[in-house]
Amino acid sequence: MRVITVRQPWAWAIVHLGKDVENRTRNIAGSYRGQVAIHAASREASPYNEVAAEVFRLGGQWVFASDLGAIIGVVDLVNVHHDQDCWHKPWKHEVESRCSQWAMEDHHHLELANPRAIDPIPAKGKLGLWRPDAELLAQIEAAL
Repeated sequence: MRVITVRQPWAWAIVHLGKDVENRTRNIAGSYRGQVAIHAASREASPYNEVAAEVFRLGGQWVFASDLGAIIGVVDLVNVHHDQDCWHKPWKHEVESRCSQWAMEDHHHLELANPRAIDPIPAKGKLGLWRPDAELLAQIEAAL
């Protein structure tokens, strides 16, 4: 199992709202596919765009406060691709579409599936896709 640290409200959206793509400027997963615990960073993202503002509205900031600095769920990382590889090139009269409503242009998309929420487990985050120590891994597995 690996862990990814994601700022709120995005961590909450992955676990509770069906956010099925995590956007990164580089492929942090490499060839890894499998279970990934979602760690809510100790700081929130600012609601700098309409999507973030809507997620904040749906979740309510009070929901996120107790989850900051904690593992809040587990997903399956099923694929990684660059934005250039996910655009549907339509026949005429069709609308061009991305692989997910959550996908950002010019980013790598970590495709996520099967979200499972767990009671928050306090943990310190790290950059990239990181390995939990044995104690944290045992806590995550017990929570599942």
